[in-house]
Amino acid sequence: MTEIAVISGSKSDKTVVDKVVQTLEKNGASYEQRMFSAHRNPRELERYIEETDARIFIAIAGLSAALPGVIASRTARPVIGVPISGTLGGLDALLSIAQMPPGVPVACVGIDSGENAALLALRMLESRR
Repeated sequence: MTEIAVISGSKSDKTVVDKVVQTLEKNGASYEQRMFSAHRNPRELERYIEETDARIFIAIAGLSAALPGVIASRTARPVIGVPISGTLGGLDALLSIAQMPPGVPVACVGIDSGENAALLALRMLESRR
């Protein structure tokens, strides 16, 4: 069983993805890593959300940062959003993730804070045991 699904929106998110993966591996967590854009390949993303047995999603996205919200709108499992720095220093992504509408909860960590996202996911798993 996969504990955590790590999903990034594009190849440019690699440095933050690496932080997440390193932290999960250091702590022996079971994870799978994928890349899906909420805008460019939404059908593949939706299929993955339905088929994976992951218990928690970490969604890494910049700019409009739609990825975490799209995932949260398709599952009742927890979603942690990681905003990526960009032309506005990541504030655009941070606000997009933090300002989800009622009924679409997404936890949000700091800009480029992949390690904190992984640690939060691990704490969430531990509290459910």
